[in-house]
Amino acid sequence: MVDITSDLIKAIREKTGAGMMDCKKALVEANGDIDSAIDWLRKKGLAAVARRAGKIAAEGLVCIASRDNTHKDAIVLEVNSETDFVAKNAQFQEFAVAICKIALEKGHCTIAELLAQEIAQETTVEAGVTSLAASTGENITVRRLERVTAQDGIVATYIHSAVAEGLGKIGVLVSIESTGDAAKLLDFGKKLAMHIAASNPKYLSISDVPAAVVDYEKQVLFEQLKGQNKPQDVMNKMVDGKIRKFYEETVLLEQVYVMDGKKKIADVISDFAKELGTPVVVPRFVKFVLGDGIEKVTSNFCEDVKALQ
Repeated sequence: MVDITSDLIKAIREKTGAGMMDCKKALVEANGDIDSAIDWLRKKGLAAVARRAGKIAAEGLVCIASRDNTHKDAIVLEVNSETDFVAKNAQFQEFAVAICKIALEKGHCTIAELLAQEIAQETTVEAGVTSLAASTGENITVRRLERVTAQDGIVATYIHSAVAEGLGKIGVLVSIESTGDAAKLLDFGKKLAMHIAASNPKYLSISDVPAAVVDYEKQVLFEQLKGQNKPQDVMNKMVDGKIRKFYEETVLLEQVYVMDGKKKIADVISDFAKELGTPVVVPRFVKFVLGDGIEKVTSNFCEDVKALQ
């Protein structure tokens, strides 16, 4: 029997885009012959992924998994497809849930480490992605994941636009540190997560806003005020006021709570702590919006035809 080396597997993978385990199986079946191995993969439909590797996958689902017994940690994961049609497919949804649970059990891990995990006997998550891409005919990617933990409190979760339990278009995790009643913390945490989903804060507190971001905002504001012939001290006050407005829009603790439209989140947390009779701290939150940051390509058929003329 021919020795199936890592170099052979790598060569097949580069030519076909198939998963590592599938490349190894193909080489075993082909007794080490590269051309025969590629042919085997094509017949199995596993080499089709390579033709779609350049396709933009901006649809899909955001998935959340948490430890329901302790609520001490949770994972939010984004799995992308090319179309919403595939995202509605039961096979795609089951795969997303399965790998999200694997990530939860794995502990702190990167996407690369998750892809190397075993999802079934002798099958890795990466091979599962390849197989799913082959069966759906679309480029499938595991794009990003984040873990949020709590030491003495809980991690609350929320899925917006849910299509199934733990699956949707927006996923939020909020860590709440407190020794108070867990049920009350979870209820409060879910409401806070719903606020985050609706209000889209980028930072937790003012101190978390990078100085470079604040400097840039000030530069833009001063540029906008040029030509108004206002004294420098007046412009300074105007810019300071607009920076406060910037914080109110982008910093969680400075935002007005959407549930009542009056109090700042910082005050809402303080009032809840008094009601609970114990300190409450929100040290971290994570929000995933499906496709956020992915440049979607749109095509106008008429314009494409004109361009060819």
